[in-house]
Amino acid sequence: MRTSVRSLVVCVLVVLFVGAVSGAALSIRGKVVDSAGAVIPGATVELTLNGSQVKTVVTNEKGEFEVSGLGPGEYLITVSLAGFRTLTQNLQLREGTMQPPLAFMLDVGGVAETVTVAASSPMLQAQMSGGGSRHERAPRPLYPKFSTAAYDPIKENGFKRAKDAPLSTFSIDVDTASYANVRRFLTEGTLPPADAVRLEELINYFHFDYAAPPDGRPFSVTTELGRCPWNDRHQLALIGLQSRPISLERTPPRNLVFLLDVSGSMQPPNRLPLVKSAMMQLTDTLREEDRVAIVVYAGASGLALPSTPGSRRAEIDRAIQELRAGGSTNGAAGINLAYQIASENFVKDGINRVILATDGDFNVGVTSQGDLVRLIEQKRESGIFLSVLGVGDDNLKDSTMEKLADAGNGNYSYLDSLLEARRVLVKEAGATLATVAKDVKIQIEFNPARVQGYRLIGYENRVLASEDFKDDSKDAGEMGAGHTVTALYEIVPAGADGGDLPSVDPLKYQAAPAPIAGHGDELMTVKMRYKAPDSRRSVPMSVAVSAAVSPSSSNLGFAAAVAEFGMLLRDSPHKANASWRQVTELAERHRGADADGYRAEFIRLAGVAQSLTRRDSDGAR
Repeated sequence: MRTSVRSLVVCVLVVLFVGAVSGAALSIRGKVVDSAGAVIPGATVELTLNGSQVKTVVTNEKGEFEVSGLGPGEYLITVSLAGFRTLTQNLQLREGTMQPPLAFMLDVGGVAETVTVAASSPMLQAQMSGGGSRHERAPRPLYPKFSTAAYDPIKENGFKRAKDAPLSTFSIDVDTASYANVRRFLTEGTLPPADAVRLEELINYFHFDYAAPPDGRPFSVTTELGRCPWNDRHQLALIGLQSRPISLERTPPRNLVFLLDVSGSMQPPNRLPLVKSAMMQLTDTLREEDRVAIVVYAGASGLALPSTPGSRRAEIDRAIQELRAGGSTNGAAGINLAYQIASENFVKDGINRVILATDGDFNVGVTSQGDLVRLIEQKRESGIFLSVLGVGDDNLKDSTMEKLADAGNGNYSYLDSLLEARRVLVKEAGATLATVAKDVKIQIEFNPARVQGYRLIGYENRVLASEDFKDDSKDAGEMGAGHTVTALYEIVPAGADGGDLPSVDPLKYQAAPAPIAGHGDELMTVKMRYKAPDSRRSVPMSVAVSAAVSPSSSNLGFAAAVAEFGMLLRDSPHKANASWRQVTELAERHRGADADGYRAEFIRLAGVAQSLTRRDSDGAR
């Protein structure tokens, strides 16, 4: 049984170093760790002065942060992260003077504790912690937290016989929302609903070390075949696509229109306030040739900021700071206005994109999911693409937001923290905003002489009919600059036990097809079609895959670990001998360089999921 239990949050330790050089701007450096001393990446650190936000930063993969350019004054510093108590502390910054001791009140398990910390000069050190080791588990609630979140049901792809269905066709998917949402559930001490776990989005959250694309192609194709970790009778085939990254300097001019839900449901800190902080980080990257506008919608829509050159950052930041939430949600009216503004400022050979930030709760005007999707499909013909940033928790309309992004030739990301917002809008802005290929489709033809059966892992809502592959009127996924896309197939080799495969009665009027001789060393052929961003005609590619099994590389090994993680979360009927221990061992063995720390975080989340699964199993007995 899945429960919605919020586990007790441990205290957070923040160590601050305040520069105190007379006449110079002050700076703060710090590190956020938990009570065990483990660093906390992705924590939001906010400084306010006289009630106005001064600066918001996010701790890096080492749990460190720095705020510079501060003047003297009495600041309020707030440190927050989903799953941890929010810390708030007054901080007096003065030039070249001794600071008085700081007192901090921290609520731990319902008991208030006061901690007094001494200061020193010329550097001020403020240490905030719970001061003890009493961290009791919060009581399990009698009833689950009420939620109106909506996820589309997922019926996992099953095995197919290669001789009966030799073709497997699907659209690529570069969405990553499911992984960030799963991370949010686990961080809050709750197992995610099975339908919130989309395996392809978990895998595609991570970047893999694929070859750079050849000249003249928007992406490269990498293939690999190894053993299947959770079923030693099977094999695992990897197909990886890699597009060429783009630097900020080489990014085409950007015409961005933020379409912001400012309805009443967006008031909590993890919704509109989070989006505002993310937008202010993006404005720091804007250039003079870029333009940004802000359209808001609640009961009615309006223009909060006309299309403005990126060089006028103060004006853009002021418009962001003045945004407030309240009212019902008329999304369709905002969509029409946002596309109108984007069209009026259309940049030929540039990036023209509407960025919708919402919890997806449309309740006024056009509210039907189908009508909203059809509206977006009409708008995409203008050459303006759509990205969707999902926020919120208990009313998250995940299914609506994913469909809107797909219909708008864009991508869907979920923001569970300001660190994730920075990853999507700043660090990976090329992949998020700059499209290098659209309507990318993959079709696999399996060799029945080598493959008895197969199943596509994930991509359930991206599966296409075989005839859709060459039909250029059929919409498919888009690929941005620097994107990697990974797909896995679980293969039942010829001659292996085919107990997992479906069976049909023998044909009466025709003979079963026989494999064509001369391709015995080939497992399958990977065929792709894609369009240039401004084209209506697709371009074909293909590559044959050898049937030779090799030791798993870090690409296949880590992708397999993530797939197994997702199958265990979903309690997949195909998980066979999957285990949390194997997930962790695979991920640790194939972690690689991991410069951004995302793979280390995944290993930590696997441990959390294992403990929650064990807890729920114990509670069900």
